[in-house]
Amino acid sequence: MTAALAGPVMAADYTIRAVANSNENDEDYDGLEVFKSYVESASNGAIEVEIYMGTQLCSNGAECLQGVADGSIDVYISTSGGAAGLFPYVQVLDLPYVMQDDRIAEMVLSGDFTRTMRDMALEDSGGAIRLMTIGNTGGWRNFANTKKRVQTPADLEGMKMRTVVADLPQELVRALGAAPTPIPWPELFTSLQTGVVEGTKNGITDIMSMKFPEAGLQYVTLDGHAYMGALWWMSNEKFMALPEDARRVVVDGFYALQQATFASPKRKSIPAYKDFVAGGGDLYVPTPEEKQAFADAVQPVYEWFNANVTGGEKILTALQTAVAEATAELDADRARDIQ
Repeated sequence: MTAALAGPVMAADYTIRAVANSNENDEDYDGLEVFKSYVESASNGAIEVEIYMGTQLCSNGAECLQGVADGSIDVYISTSGGAAGLFPYVQVLDLPYVMQDDRIAEMVLSGDFTRTMRDMALEDSGGAIRLMTIGNTGGWRNFANTKKRVQTPADLEGMKMRTVVADLPQELVRALGAAPTPIPWPELFTSLQTGVVEGTKNGITDIMSMKFPEAGLQYVTLDGHAYMGALWWMSNEKFMALPEDARRVVVDGFYALQQATFASPKRKSIPAYKDFVAGGGDLYVPTPEEKQAFADAVQPVYEWFNANVTGGEKILTALQTAVAEATAELDADRARDIQ
């Protein structure tokens, strides 16, 4: 009788399978929950979103992006390092000291810069992989280590720094006189604990969620050298097969997802910083002069990027233009708002 009163369960017209190689404590999951809620509600149930966290469907950037290309996965979130093998120019997001703060980063990533990168990725993937939006996954990258307080580039001299396999982060570490050591993320705790590496470049929420202080990571320098962009990809075939009204819902859903991932690290970083310091961690904020010394030291990385990355000069110009425009607009807004 209960089943009869409930009526038939209507199947969705479309299903979107979304993958994130992280866990439910991560900003990626926050974004996917918002995306799922919005899309299913705004489509009146016509679109169902299935969320797969971890490595249920694929285990790394190359494998998961191949799944997007062949249609076995509909949506996937990668870091720039995770997508660099297929789209090397996405490493532009790892170039240091380009964007100064959250407001600039959020404005830049919500505008034409992302559309430029989308067009490049569509062309390079033969129309298979579409960049839907760029959010955040962990706040800002900072230098952290097990040895000492880092105030100047000279303090990093010879230090074994964990990087991803992608080229640009390794070039950045070399420019600062440290030794880049590619280590898979799941192995980083043990590598810090045993001294295989002595430092890393991560946001505070990742540092605390992975319990790296227990592995000896006790020094964090808040230089904020790179915004931790999250690239949200979708099967272009799946997206374009949707009717136009459904595509509009999905696009608006990715906007809601982006806003959620912009906000999530800000909130999560508050207890993370408190817990780090309470556990004996040393948190150092560089002076403007010290931060400029870091910026000066990494200039060769820009030259390397333009010379060695296909499409590098084009995407870097697009980023620098977007940053200049956002900076000017925000400076004008602030000037009006403080009067």
